[in-house]
Amino acid sequence: MKTKTLSMALCALAIIPFAQAQPWTSFDDNTRYLALGDSLSAGYGAKPATQGFVYQLYQSGVIDNLNNMLFCTIAVPYATSAVVLAHQVPQASLFLAPTGKSYKKVITLTVGGNDVSSVMAPDGTVNPALVPAMLAAYGGNLTAILTNLATSFPDAKIYVGNLYDPRLPIPGADILLGLMNGVTAAVVSGFPGHAVLVDLNAAFDGRSGLLLSEKPGAGPDQVHPTNAGYRAIAKAFEDAIRAN
Repeated sequence: MKTKTLSMALCALAIIPFAQAQPWTSFDDNTRYLALGDSLSAGYGAKPATQGFVYQLYQSGVIDNLNNMLFCTIAVPYATSAVVLAHQVPQASLFLAPTGKSYKKVITLTVGGNDVSSVMAPDGTVNPALVPAMLAAYGGNLTAILTNLATSFPDAKIYVGNLYDPRLPIPGADILLGLMNGVTAAVVSGFPGHAVLVDLNAAFDGRSGLLLSEKPGAGPDQVHPTNAGYRAIAKAFEDAIRAN
């Protein structure tokens, strides 16, 4: 008799959680923030990596309240514009899929720095003969990236960062930087209402302590930001998001 009573009591306890269970929380109308791009969007060099700018944007509240937002980054170091177009853009639909409800969509993109590396000669200088083709390829890829995103997600806002000056001791590097940023600005301007240019070059201009190369013992090729540099990038994106 005692065994039967104990069994009935255990069954009752097992049923209680199901009887009192709350409905699943729905994320169908939550804002979604997707980060695409290269090592900057991956937080490379930040300590910890979650001090990278995309994580700061996610947590800052500038996009939406943290409790009403989903976040995903598929950015990876060494990604060129061709890699973003071929591998990252096709995955965007997995995260920004229709849910049956309207929801805010925000995309950030940093790309181009690894495209520039393709014109570097073995001696560390710029090969001018390779520059026109690189600029054309970069411009074409960026146009295709934004066309695909704006077409697939017409209600998304896409924030595109340009290149900051890594202050490498390379003759002509400043000219190449200007050419790259000119292409970026021209392409982004072709997507009014969809894409917004974020001026990272201006955010870094004239400021110190933002590059790993400035740390004692670091090599001049350490072009990635310090934690302070990532905060400067986050601030530039925040300002752009607030203004748009």
